[in-house]
Amino acid sequence: MNSRKEQLAAYDRLLTIMDELREQCPWDKKQTMESLRHLTIEETYELGDAILEKDLNEVKKELGDVLLHIVFYAKIGSETNDFDMADVANEICDKLISRHPHIYGDVEVADEDEVKRNWENLKLKEGKSSVLEGVPASLPALVKANRIQDKVAGVGFDWEEPQQVFEKLQEELAELQHEISENNKEKIEQEFGDVLFSMINYARFLKVDPENALERTNKKFIKRFQYLEGKAKEQGKALRDMTLAEMDGYWNEAKKLKG
Repeated sequence: MNSRKEQLAAYDRLLTIMDELREQCPWDKKQTMESLRHLTIEETYELGDAILEKDLNEVKKELGDVLLHIVFYAKIGSETNDFDMADVANEICDKLISRHPHIYGDVEVADEDEVKRNWENLKLKEGKSSVLEGVPASLPALVKANRIQDKVAGVGFDWEEPQQVFEKLQEELAELQHEISENNKEKIEQEFGDVLFSMINYARFLKVDPENALERTNKKFIKRFQYLEGKAKEQGKALRDMTLAEMDGYWNEAKKLKG
């Protein structure tokens, strides 16, 4: 691994390149925070994909792309004299020191859960009016539900045992089934949302990240379905011309393959 000196030199090199690109490259010169925003989101998702695939070489590359965006935003901020990269780094350093009094102060904690509770309480002391203020409105619904539950649990609003959450899930499923039998479209949607919310909560108690779990299933389904498509192509058939029994046979073959 590189020494701290080498790491700092590489970071300085990136800052210098960013200065040069912002001054000399027509594309880089015209970018704004708003124009970069959707690209940053895309890069973050690509990093997430690489992490799920456990492709560390790709993780390294995607981290570089994300870091570039951070440096880019800081460069734009410096041009309006609002902030620069040192301000960004010092801001997070100050926050980390403030939020870890068990490391940088005299507070004692028993475990990870107590650290999380202290974290949320400290944010309220810093002027937050709600523990949910830190949940971005634009998060995908599944991720948002997970963050909401995690945050309220951090201040003690939580179930005590996984079995209680499972029973709540069963209760929500029964309510959904009732509304389905009544054919009440509006309430079906409401109860379906409650079921999903309860499932995400149960995942948290099982120490499962629901977003990761669902994405792994997505990837697994894609791989198996593409195997099915490949087999159909080998036979010169379109999927719509195959029987369900034929498709099911190839699907079961795909399930036996690794992944």
